[in-house]
Amino acid sequence: MFARTCSRAYKVTVLGGAGGIGQPLGLLLKRNPIVSNLAVYDVANAAGVAADLSHISSPAVVKGFAKDELSKAVDGSDVVVIPAGVPRKPGMTRDDLFNVNASIIRDLTAAVAKSAPKAHITIITNPVNSTVPIAAEVLKKAGTYDPARLFGVTTLDIVRAKTFVGQVKGVNPFDININVVGGHSGPTIVPLLSQSGLSFTEEEVKALTKRIQYGGDEVVQAKDGAGSATLSMAYAGAEFCFSLLKAVRGDKGITECTFVESTVEPSVPFFSSKAELGKNGVEKIHPVGQLNAYEEELKEACLKELAGNIKKGVEFATK
Repeated sequence: MFARTCSRAYKVTVLGGAGGIGQPLGLLLKRNPIVSNLAVYDVANAAGVAADLSHISSPAVVKGFAKDELSKAVDGSDVVVIPAGVPRKPGMTRDDLFNVNASIIRDLTAAVAKSAPKAHITIITNPVNSTVPIAAEVLKKAGTYDPARLFGVTTLDIVRAKTFVGQVKGVNPFDININVVGGHSGPTIVPLLSQSGLSFTEEEVKALTKRIQYGGDEVVQAKDGAGSATLSMAYAGAEFCFSLLKAVRGDKGITECTFVESTVEPSVPFFSSKAELGKNGVEKIHPVGQLNAYEEELKEACLKELAGNIKKGVEFATK
């Protein structure tokens, strides 16, 4: 839990703050006492969302920024969260989102590089496996790239893993610890159930793995054309931001699985695994640890798919 006061206050900017993820994410961030300033940016309705959030009885000052105020929105930010982009619809894969969302990430990251070069950037916009490499290339061109300060948010995979395992085992999800490594789409999502301390049958492992990998499809289909995972993604995004904010203020022992530049798997330049967070972002990246034969197979499939996703992002940003 957070203390009611903080020795230093922090500005968090949500780019895409009026969207399906941005609004509930803003609500959760507004309740965080570490946040002193919350900036809501979007191409439409940012002022309305900011006004609504500003009535919540917590100390954070909320301001909305319109389409032509991007630089003002990110100026002075400690953390910039980017959920902006189009949602996934029935029949769409994360890769189908690429053409639209790649351009959005490119332009938003360029603005952050110019107006908040020291900000910690957390990317939610899918496909994360490609949008994070795009952001990295944009930051490199601007001369502001710090791999310790750029994160792809994969926390939803862990949230789902805890939820689904809890349902199968009758255990409170808060009492479950499961690392999910690799990337953030389908076969690149590798739940390490063998490291959870729980026992599973072979059937349970395969069923849980598939559901964790493709849990997003459940939501897309259930919403029947009305969107993708917004509330659960906002919850997961907030969980990651809370950890990052605590680390930035100096709390010790903060670890999260996150998609970052990494040498954990030499065949790919970006990979999600447990990372220790500190005042300046990533301080140490942990290896994936001992895997069983099934998880080794999953990891090999992950690396093959992930390499292509990363390449696609880099090529888009450097063409």
